[in-house]
Amino acid sequence: MHRDLTISVVIPCYNEEDGVQRVIRSLPASVDEVVVVDNNSTDRTAEVAGALGARVVPEKRKGYGAAYKAGLPAVTKDITVTMDGDCTYPSEQIEECVDYLVDNNLDFVSAARFPLQNPEAMNFSNKIGNMVLTVAMLVLYGTKIRDSQSGMWIFRSKVYPLMNVTSDGMPFSEEIKIEAIRSNQIEFGEYHVNYHERIGEVKLDKWRDGFRNLWFLVKKRFQ
Repeated sequence: MHRDLTISVVIPCYNEEDGVQRVIRSLPASVDEVVVVDNNSTDRTAEVAGALGARVVPEKRKGYGAAYKAGLPAVTKDITVTMDGDCTYPSEQIEECVDYLVDNNLDFVSAARFPLQNPEAMNFSNKIGNMVLTVAMLVLYGTKIRDSQSGMWIFRSKVYPLMNVTSDGMPFSEEIKIEAIRSNQIEFGEYHVNYHERIGEVKLDKWRDGFRNLWFLVKKRFQ
């Protein structure tokens, strides 16, 4: 608990047995619940997470969005924090992000990675891809944010049912932000965080997923 609010951390995982144990062990004592979504892993991700006290939610449908659609409704605490299972997002800043949400009367905070504190944490093509997608969100939705693709969000758990998130894939990350920003019942903000070099195998197909994200932005805008 922090600021009289209970905290859940949701971590979607596909073959992240090395990374997820480091993420769970690095969480601050104020985290009350850890939900790990095992997205069809073939390694020991579920076993490792369960041994460290996490509640493991299985999701057979592959995909980043599918994993979150299984994990987010499983949350039982006041605040939801999302993180990847590869140690890229800063668990050491969870309380800081909750403070920002509370002090500014916000409902949803997206953790912005840019400008990168460690330029080596992200390769050049990913930086360009993130920039293109963030500019596309601005053009299509009139929404100026620094990091449309961030996978770390801090929000009041009660607002998740207010958002109509449909993507089962990587576009889920941009879609949940769009839903939060466009809702007249959700106060949205961004907060700058550090970003670390990942642990484990890269799962992202940058060109395929980049074009899918861009097409999703266009499709959702004109639906």
